[in-house]
Amino acid sequence: MAKRSAPLEIEETDRIEGFPHPRETFALAGQDAALARAARAIRGGRPPQAWLIGGPPGIGKATLAYRIARYLLAHGASNAGPENLDVPADNPDAMRIVARAHPGLLVIKRGLNEKTGKLMSETSVDEVRKLAGFFGMTSGAGGWRVAIVDTADDMNDNAANALLKLLEEPPPNAMLLLLSHRPGRLLPTIRSRCQRLELRTLDDAEMDTVLSPMLPDMNAAERAALVRLSGGSPGAALTLATGDGAELAQEADRLIEQARVPDLLALLALGEKLWRMRDGLQQFGAFLTEALASRIRIKAHLGGAGLERWVRVLGRLEQIFARATSLNLEPRQTVLTAARELSAASRITGSL
Repeated sequence: MAKRSAPLEIEETDRIEGFPHPRETFALAGQDAALARAARAIRGGRPPQAWLIGGPPGIGKATLAYRIARYLLAHGASNAGPENLDVPADNPDAMRIVARAHPGLLVIKRGLNEKTGKLMSETSVDEVRKLAGFFGMTSGAGGWRVAIVDTADDMNDNAANALLKLLEEPPPNAMLLLLSHRPGRLLPTIRSRCQRLELRTLDDAEMDTVLSPMLPDMNAAERAALVRLSGGSPGAALTLATGDGAELAQEADRLIEQARVPDLLALLALGEKLWRMRDGLQQFGAFLTEALASRIRIKAHLGGAGLERWVRVLGRLEQIFARATSLNLEPRQTVLTAARELSAASRITGSL
């Protein structure tokens, strides 16, 4: 794959090197229930003003959002298109979306810090305010405008309040698609004004079906190991398959498993490695928080005790890594801080 320019790399932090971006992805695996619900509402002519698309990272939230956007911009809220909301790649609206040139689609993400040129740690109110101007414009030929907020989790308080005002007075023929890894942490008033589309993790067979054509040089045993590590997330699996992803995921699991008595020398060595890697701390933080969230979900399903404290630890870890990434802090101290948080919780409530 040709090397992309720096601005594009910063803007497309959700692109996994060597694989299609969600807006370039036309297949959606394992999310038939959510897709069918969206299709019934859209093709029935009465879609909601906003959908909150929730689920763990990498399971298809953005892919579903772009699928909905393509259909609305090509056919409007009508049954003119197929029941699965498929729009061919050679459709003019689909091609403009792939080229990021469709006037009826706006994607809201974290912006760039003008002083440092780096990605900001949160979505600012200025980014969200773009929605008002976008929805106020004359709609395109299809009569619809669609905005994707990727992700709503990144909004700061002012941005969330600005979004809420828009939801209180929705414009006609407009669709707002909010993507969220953890919808329960959004403002209750935002959640109440959106219809939910909850996506699920894929089972092992579905994962293998998705990964086989994308990783043709990987044998069945290697794919099976990848499936075990990725927790039902194709995005996580593809990330693991590139660079040092698999090793970082294993380090994250090891940190949680050894939370009661962490290996300080190993943690310092890990910090040194993350310092040398491009986006190493950010990747490790994502693996660690998702691994912890997955274990919390399993424990909740089994009815285990001490969940409230582990949920607080998860929130604290997310804050620690977000701050360290945005400020370019030294990875060793960040890893040690994370280990202390996990150790304190493990000593009180027991291991996950």
